[in-house]
Amino acid sequence: MRRRRQETLWIHRWSRWMIGAIAIMGALGTLYLTVVKVMGGDATCPTEACDRVLSSPYAMIFGIPLTIFGFLGYAGMATFSLGPLAVSEESNKELNKTLTDWSWFLLFIGAIAMVTFSGYLMYLLAFELKAACIYCITSALFSVSMLVLTVVGRRWEDGGQLIFSGLIVAVVTVIGTLAIYAPINNPQLAESNIPGEAGPPITTTSGPSELQLAEHLTESGAAMYGAWWCPHCHDQKQLFGQEAAKIIPYVECAEDGQNPQSAICQSKPEVTGFPTWEVNGQFYGGTQALGTLAEASGYTGPQDFQN
Repeated sequence: MRRRRQETLWIHRWSRWMIGAIAIMGALGTLYLTVVKVMGGDATCPTEACDRVLSSPYAMIFGIPLTIFGFLGYAGMATFSLGPLAVSEESNKELNKTLTDWSWFLLFIGAIAMVTFSGYLMYLLAFELKAACIYCITSALFSVSMLVLTVVGRRWEDGGQLIFSGLIVAVVTVIGTLAIYAPINNPQLAESNIPGEAGPPITTTSGPSELQLAEHLTESGAAMYGAWWCPHCHDQKQLFGQEAAKIIPYVECAEDGQNPQSAICQSKPEVTGFPTWEVNGQFYGGTQALGTLAEASGYTGPQDFQN
């Protein structure tokens, strides 16, 4: 008696196209955010949360915008989903089957990794940044959708092996993510490996305005000359907040501080106390209000400073 051929479900016929469409939309979105980040513009968003997230330390990995990695992830998913469709079963059945099998597995691995990483980003949005970034939430929904379509989009022969592989990928992704963001989540631990005194930790948080001002000061060639033991230098960093204080153009003048540049400080006769700001060729002594630094440096971005 001949076995009845299994009916091809509609989801099996269209799952690759649906995954590819989602991946392409995700790639375009992350490409747009990458351009915004590189050009220093503001993302189109119903709230300021998007720019706050894009300006946060979590938006950079190894000095590279996180959105670039997102674009590469979506581009890879689009390739895995749509690439095998270029080889028809009629023209080369064996090649088509090989590409189909391997691409499904790679789609599953990629989707698991993206969902796991997106889950961590959702945690950051809810508990660390406290911001509702529509792009981040949409990207998380895209990742979940691609995973669901990957799981139901074909008949998997060994479900147990699939679950085991997914758990391994999820664990590796979590460990890698925590390792990447360890310097941000534990700044004192990261600084403990650097020789020299670091001074008291910064306890305030940065808003979008503080972060953009810090970036502008760095890009404009400004400099803050200070010392790790200087209480007024700490007050100045407190005004910027923990995240922005990491990117201000700070020059450590104390020889026993971290990454000291005392020779530069000694070459500036105008630096007679700490902190001293050098902005557009002018020197300003003492703790400066962020509005004063914004005016002196020609900063034209948002100035709703929260500290």
